[in-house]
Amino acid sequence: METPANNFILGLLAYAAQRDIAPEQLCKLAHIDPAWLRSANKRPLSEKQVNDLWLNVLHLSKDAQFGLHLGESLQLSALGIVGEIIKSSKTVGEAVTNAAGLVEHVTDWFNMTVTRNSNSFTIHINPLKADWKSFVPAVQMLDVFMVLVIHELDGLLLHKIAPLTVSYMPGIDNLHEYERVFRCRPVAKSRKNAITFDSSFWDEPIITANYELQHFLKEKMSAALNQVKKNERLSDKINRYLISNAYLGILSLEETAANFHMSPRTLQRRLKEEDVSFQQLADSARQYLAVQTLKQGKYSVKEIAYMMGYNELSAFSRAFKRWTGNSPESYRLKYSTQS
Repeated sequence: METPANNFILGLLAYAAQRDIAPEQLCKLAHIDPAWLRSANKRPLSEKQVNDLWLNVLHLSKDAQFGLHLGESLQLSALGIVGEIIKSSKTVGEAVTNAAGLVEHVTDWFNMTVTRNSNSFTIHINPLKADWKSFVPAVQMLDVFMVLVIHELDGLLLHKIAPLTVSYMPGIDNLHEYERVFRCRPVAKSRKNAITFDSSFWDEPIITANYELQHFLKEKMSAALNQVKKNERLSDKINRYLISNAYLGILSLEETAANFHMSPRTLQRRLKEEDVSFQQLADSARQYLAVQTLKQGKYSVKEIAYMMGYNELSAFSRAFKRWTGNSPESYRLKYSTQS
């Protein structure tokens, strides 16, 4: 059965595959029948299976911040949730309020509540079990949800939002990485898990037209996630990752390196060994996305330029002409007349 909990596990396994950890191996270690991955009517996993899955993925990835990085990589998967929220919401405040009940459908470790005052609103991730901090999977799930809260707001407004404050109950070993992902320095060992945003976002209307463009990219790029090959080059993995996570623009070198559990310097060095640079891969991803979206013919050049990370339409037009020999307008017109 397709449930939020099952979809989350599939997202976790897909991200593990990106990190060269075979989903079948993880299932075997967690005593999950590998046939579960292909089943159309998936049964719910037991609490022990889910916990074992987390423990083994942490061990095999050697990434203590796996949940943090998983939350970043689930941007596209989160769009399905955002789409449901949009149907019953007109503003960010309504969307956040309507989203509060979703967490408990994914995990029984936490729920989510929202509080508001004249200057800000705060999203709380509340523990439901007193001993939760002693369970590694629970702390990892907390990281996932806190990152997804931030990216959910990104998806609603189509630009990256920095919280005013982040309060985090566990201790933090890698403060720099948490600061990068949360976009502000979190307060560790706090009395609550909470993310506070400026009140100006509360009444901001949701940009549903942009969601449609994001959803198109999600559908168009889903094929990229199914092209995992054994022993493929790092540059191929990076290219696929950039494309499949591009609904809010192409990720930076630092963001990409973190999600492959290496430093930016190491990533650049390994790509150089394959005679390619990160900038070349980023440009290639932008070209692919721009061409595919223009061929679809539904969206304006300005919308597509912004989605590709270009603040100036003229800069996007110059880049597109360099890639294809055509202006975006003429390319779009060419394919619209053929359809």
